[in-house]
Amino acid sequence: MIKINLLPVRAARKKETAIQQLVIAGVVVVVIALIVTSLYMVKRVQVSETKDDITSANNKIKELKTKIGKLEELKTLKEQVKKKLDVLSQLRKNKTGPAQRLSLLSDLAPERLWLTGYSESGQEIKLSGIAFTEELIAQFMKALEASSDFMTVELVVSEQTMVAETKLKKFDITLKLESAAPQSAIAPAGKK
Repeated sequence: MIKINLLPVRAARKKETAIQQLVIAGVVVVVIALIVTSLYMVKRVQVSETKDDITSANNKIKELKTKIGKLEELKTLKEQVKKKLDVLSQLRKNKTGPAQRLSLLSDLAPERLWLTGYSESGQEIKLSGIAFTEELIAQFMKALEASSDFMTVELVVSEQTMVAETKLKKFDITLKLESAAPQSAIAPAGKK
């Protein structure tokens, strides 16, 4: 029988297979290294872009904070202006109210009776004046009571005084305003 020695062929095939496996393993390692490197570079670019986004977002936040600060200043200015406008409207109301009342008091006062003092506190008014006679004071009080603007007219003091060597009657009267509603109705008419 003839024996054929196939060992060198098998050894050559094994060697060839081993080389192929090493080449394949090397190629796989290189491909994996390339993939990992490319993924690393992609992630590094993403991190860089994210850092840039964060920086731009922080810059926008700073800009918005300055705008918010300006808005807050504008809000406080708006509130201050509103308060000032409220004060002005209140002054206008108060300007028309006492001015109209003083005009009415002037119309109601008889001749030879002079008002020397006027003070207003809420709904209460205090009047001071001088007159030639007590009858003039009584006539003035009756005119005040007959007016639709005033109520509760009371004579506080009536005394004789000397002015330029003339005997006159000095008086103090307190009275109350009829109500706040006519004042508010008067104020808008005065604004027109």
